[in-house]
Amino acid sequence: MIGVVIPAHNEEQSLHACLDALLVAASHPALGVPVRILVVLDSCADGSASVAANYPVDTLVVQARSVGRARAAGVAWQLAQGASWIACSDADSQVAPDWLLRQQQLEADMVCGTVEVADWGELDDGVQNRYLSAYQDHDGHRHVHGANLSFSAEAYRRAGGFQDIVVDEDVQLVAAFERLGARIAWSALPRVYTSARLDCRARGGFGDYLRSLL
Repeated sequence: MIGVVIPAHNEEQSLHACLDALLVAASHPALGVPVRILVVLDSCADGSASVAANYPVDTLVVQARSVGRARAAGVAWQLAQGASWIACSDADSQVAPDWLLRQQQLEADMVCGTVEVADWGELDDGVQNRYLSAYQDHDGHRHVHGANLSFSAEAYRRAGGFQDIVVDEDVQLVAAFERLGARIAWSALPRVYTSARLDCRARGGFGDYLRSLL
């Protein structure tokens, strides 16, 4: 079973598109593996829970106020359900229809994927050019995104799991996999499209990086 983990803190506006895309990916005809999607509702004070309730997904309520801790709790829940592969994304992102299939085809212990900004919003051409000039959207890149990170349950356990930290939990996990000598695919094939919003939920995350380019 593939377990998908989506942390969400007040994501009522974006969660519909996220879950719509995930359900398409989970039902890909060539996948051949059952998929269970979990939304980790972290300290939500909006309608995120109501949105998730309208979809065939599971929910887990936590009071962490931390994407790292929420992601760790979600992975632990999926492992308890018997997941052999974990795929992580974010509530403000949409995965491609073949997102899960591409991960499986890479036959790795971990897949680090890229992200593509789907809508730059009010960010001007200068910001976009600075971002694109530094970003490597191709195989062999070295970017780490919690919005496009997947791994085997066995290797995750051997690596010690996500650390209990509020930022860079994804970077720390990749480093632990590297220390194990795990097979890591740095691939641009599993596509994720994300937002360029600056009112980011995680300090030190993707939104703060975009803000630094202003």
